[in-house]
Amino acid sequence: MVWLEAAYTYTSAPMALVVHKYGGTSVADAERIRRVAHRIVGAYAEGNGVVAVVSAMGKQTDDLLALARDVSRHSHPRELDMLLTAGERVTMALVAMAIEDLGVPATSFTGSQAGIITTGKHGQAEIIEIRADRVREGLDQGKVVIVAGFQGVDPDSRDVTTLGRGGSDATAVALAAALEADRCEIFTDVDGVFTADPRVVPNAVKLDEVTFEEMLELASAGAGVLMPRSVEFGRRFKIPIHVRSSFHDGVGTWVKEDTMEQPVVRGVTYTDDEAKVTVYDVPDTPGVAAALFELLAAASVNVDMIVQNVSHEGITDISFTVPTVSIAVAREQAEIVAGKVDAGGVSIDDGIAKVSVVGIGMKTESGIAARMFRLLSEEGINIQMISTSPIRISCVIRGDRVLEAVRALHVGLGLEDEGS
Repeated sequence: MVWLEAAYTYTSAPMALVVHKYGGTSVADAERIRRVAHRIVGAYAEGNGVVAVVSAMGKQTDDLLALARDVSRHSHPRELDMLLTAGERVTMALVAMAIEDLGVPATSFTGSQAGIITTGKHGQAEIIEIRADRVREGLDQGKVVIVAGFQGVDPDSRDVTTLGRGGSDATAVALAAALEADRCEIFTDVDGVFTADPRVVPNAVKLDEVTFEEMLELASAGAGVLMPRSVEFGRRFKIPIHVRSSFHDGVGTWVKEDTMEQPVVRGVTYTDDEAKVTVYDVPDTPGVAAALFELLAAASVNVDMIVQNVSHEGITDISFTVPTVSIAVAREQAEIVAGKVDAGGVSIDDGIAKVSVVGIGMKTESGIAARMFRLLSEEGINIQMISTSPIRISCVIRGDRVLEAVRALHVGLGLEDEGS
């Protein structure tokens, strides 16, 4: 492919301010970085102010994690954040170079330079404020501004922090909110948001639009196309998010406040990175559950579903699900409580998965839970735990049956492409 240098004129009063985000696949090598540069410059040439948030190239974050494990078997949260943020710094500089080669002024900033202020929890920091003075200054000078995603700075320690997997999404939407951008475009390796994972359900349908509420439930229940926190930023500050492919110019999926259509079920999703923890033979007395979940909260363990079985002769079981990365901490805290209250013990089941159906129309349509349970029953899939929200129903099942469950629900709930 031949890349031509070109000069573009910036208008002093941009038509709109747009924030782009490019994931690791979109910037995986030099050719893709040049392609991204052309797309950014194209938006700039239309008279827009452009801020682009970039991830590390390809699998560079995974490679850095592997290198850290080879070097040390111990946990070094601060130094690991210092290491992992290097990936985005590499990308931001290369993208800025490629844009400059196209005749457009560009400048790159790390998360801290862009004013992304976070909590101090290494590896899972949360954005608490954006002091975007330098970003605004760059835009006022007619430059494209490139910002390293996934990272920020703790103002108390002045240490670099990272936002967790998918953190560049949160960076982009939070920046869009702080800058009062007209829209935020998330460029990725898929065409948009689908009714199910196309790798699992080949006939899944791309959605033209989805509400913030639905997208938040889909993302929280396993749809990896957007980080849940990024959707929350969009909803809170009413920033439209356009999820689209970085490899072609087609329209993707708009995530916004309201949609024209409100189907009963918008999509089916799943996650297989959770485990079930059970504290069994627990004395059925007030305060036991509080003690358990207070300890888990203090240890920053994210608990999802919770089920307490019916008491029999003053004894009960408490089961809950946690991310697999939190198994060790959850077991430790559960065993502390079990020992204090003289419970029978703690068991861990890491062979589970969660399948969910989501749809704004479930607020007014009855019977979806019954249909979901019947469809799973017809496949011989047993349900272990159930949780609901006004627009979501989730079931914990055996992990080795979850893909069958997704396919059965997708067909049975009428989400299949009619032309397939």
